[in-house]
Amino acid sequence: MAGKFQLKKAANGEFHFNLLAGNGQVILQSETYKAKPSALNGIESVQKNAREDARYERKTAANGKFHFVRKATNGQVIGQSRMHASEASMNNGIESAKNNAPDAEIENLSA
Repeated sequence: MAGKFQLKKAANGEFHFNLLAGNGQVILQSETYKAKPSALNGIESVQKNAREDARYERKTAANGKFHFVRKATNGQVIGQSRMHASEASMNNGIESAKNNAPDAEIENLSA
């Protein structure tokens, strides 16, 4: 089963998206956007540059857990992963993003 993006509208009227793996697990949660076209541009950026390892910043939280931040070509944060118990799990999440994002369809739940 292929991954997908879910585009959502928050209670405050702003938009965000999640990249889901084929099994439905969230790989990446986006930042919020004031306008829907901006969120769609964020999705396009993730799709277009998904396989570029330099776009993933690997981090260790104060509690010792691992996560990654996905950045646009201009260095702005597009989104971040959930916390992972191990560095290997985080790296698997990055590989999942690289594999799922390029061809992922967009499910519009923002209506």
